[in-house]
Amino acid sequence: MGVNPTELRNKIIESLKTQGFKINPHLRPKGNEKETLRRVHEQKRKEQLRLHKKFLVNNLNEIKKFSINGKDIQPDKIKLKLIEVKPDSFESRLFFWWNLVWWSLPYDKPIGRQMRFILWDEYHNAPFGLIGLQSPPLASSVRDKYLGLNNGTREYLINQSMYGQRIGALPPYNELLGGKMVALSLVSNEIRKAYEKKYQNRKTLLKKRKIPSRLLFITTTSAYGKSSVYERIKYKGEKVSMFLGFTSGAGTFHLPQELYEELLLFLEQEGIDTKRGYGTGPSRKLKLVDLGFKKLGLKNITGSYIFHNIKRGYYLFPHIKNLHSVIQKNKRPLWYNRPFKELTDFWLQRWCVPRSERKKGWRDFNPNKIFKNIPALF
Repeated sequence: MGVNPTELRNKIIESLKTQGFKINPHLRPKGNEKETLRRVHEQKRKEQLRLHKKFLVNNLNEIKKFSINGKDIQPDKIKLKLIEVKPDSFESRLFFWWNLVWWSLPYDKPIGRQMRFILWDEYHNAPFGLIGLQSPPLASSVRDKYLGLNNGTREYLINQSMYGQRIGALPPYNELLGGKMVALSLVSNEIRKAYEKKYQNRKTLLKKRKIPSRLLFITTTSAYGKSSVYERIKYKGEKVSMFLGFTSGAGTFHLPQELYEELLLFLEQEGIDTKRGYGTGPSRKLKLVDLGFKKLGLKNITGSYIFHNIKRGYYLFPHIKNLHSVIQKNKRPLWYNRPFKELTDFWLQRWCVPRSERKKGWRDFNPNKIFKNIPALF
């Protein structure tokens, strides 16, 4: 039995309203307060938690072994190392577990090139923060305008960058401005060298074009508006991140997975190729959902309902001093020299220790509050 377009359309509209969107005729959240925006993401977040319930429960005891109470942290003793996460490892399980549980912005499966890192506190033997990198979207108006990219050079240059899908500190380190440290790590020599090693002599799958294995920059977006974590980060007097503007407010998080799969079946009924996954490009899902929404009449004069109108701050972390000259004039890159150890020492003195002395809330964190709530998350 095929998919009924009218029934599918009605189910999508009902889902959007349940999540907290207004439709009249533009799709938008009922407010721009952070708590309102968190609630809009809650359905997708719970969907991912239910989908991975078995994994979360089966790995809970292992995760508990490497958790820490806030009162047991000695901020001035924090000693960090950067671990590249390998598939099918303990670090991979730990990364995925916290990626699902900790953030209000729901987990989304990474696409294309992928690298994951854990910042690990060796002194306290606990995970400090996560970095999840993936292929960036091929087209982004705010990024492309800032860099001066055109259709002829975009793919070649964007494939020398990565997008930070998940960047943040875990508790209780987040209360010690650990997010600043995770953000600083994005410009470390170690991440750049790990990238160069992994992607040496690789070609893009889309055009079979050999791309230099150099990481020119990393981009990321904030969850809700501008980011207090990424704003005003400087190291040795130099800006580490640049605010480029806001995204257009488009995406697919507001379409539940079950309805997404049904939408794909509908498109296949219409004779449309729905091939997706590795090698099809990171914007493939967005294009399919956009097409499906338009065919179902889920659109207005400004476009389809992929425009949820939650605009996120767009940030760029350069690895080179002369980014525009490299992008626009093909100049030789002038690399920053930022060892992870030096970034850690700077963060401790500039943010961590002063914060620990001003505010004591980090001492109250008890990981058991999170672990006890795991059954209630599904």
